[in-house]
Amino acid sequence: MKINKVVIDKNKQFTSVNQLAQGVKALYFLGDSFLELLDKPCVAIVGSRKVSPYGSFVTTQLATELARAGVVIISGLALGVDSIAHQAAVKAGGKTIAVLPCGLDTIYPASHRNLAKQILQSGGALVSEYDIGGGTPQKYQFIARNRIIAALSQVVLLTEAAAKSGSLHTAHFALELGIDVVAVPGNITSPTSAGTNGLLKIGAHPVTDVSDILELLGIREVTQTSRYQPANDAERLILECLDTHPATTTEILIYSNLTPPEINRALTMLEINGVIASSADRWQRT
Repeated sequence: MKINKVVIDKNKQFTSVNQLAQGVKALYFLGDSFLELLDKPCVAIVGSRKVSPYGSFVTTQLATELARAGVVIISGLALGVDSIAHQAAVKAGGKTIAVLPCGLDTIYPASHRNLAKQILQSGGALVSEYDIGGGTPQKYQFIARNRIIAALSQVVLLTEAAAKSGSLHTAHFALELGIDVVAVPGNITSPTSAGTNGLLKIGAHPVTDVSDILELLGIREVTQTSRYQPANDAERLILECLDTHPATTTEILIYSNLTPPEINRALTMLEINGVIASSADRWQRT
């Protein structure tokens, strides 16, 4: 696929990028729809690489609902929150942009090459301030990458971040540009939510529902896809359990009082229908 180039100071879409870093003269991208995607509402979803089941659940839920509302999801293709957000957007039939910390001939991390391919195949884009070369990125390149993620977005969402998470750089860059920063509240005893809770202390908007983000984007009415209707009581009980948080099969058994065969049949059908998915030995709604 051909690597395209756009000069920043000649394109109104990139005004915020140019203000943020005078050294960024151009962006390189794969994906012919990149410039068109920037005309749509764009939300950056970032957070910790080491994500908890709670962080994975809320990231998947919010990214899915935003993508279904026509919002473009922007992130950094990293492990944890970034990749979860990209995957959820693709699975929801939405568009997503991955900003890389290295040349576009190097997918980092290498384990996300297939995800990068899925992003492009679904009409998304890969973006970098480097065209090719550079190999494995250095630490400063990740911070530099984060300033571009912020500048391409109208809202920056942190779903889960530790006190020293690199995603906090993205939030700070957004604040410098006057871009709204929003965060999902987390358990006050959880180290993986210390960063997001800290942002809320200094004035970030709290997010407990996708409508909190859509309101900031000026999206008042969203056409929602029809909600899956359980085929039987077993499916209904499982979905009730997963509506609040991800759960293991054992936890679902305890909650529902169903037999193991009933649970297994219902879990299988729900997974086939794309209603639930398994991650880190826990089930969660998609």
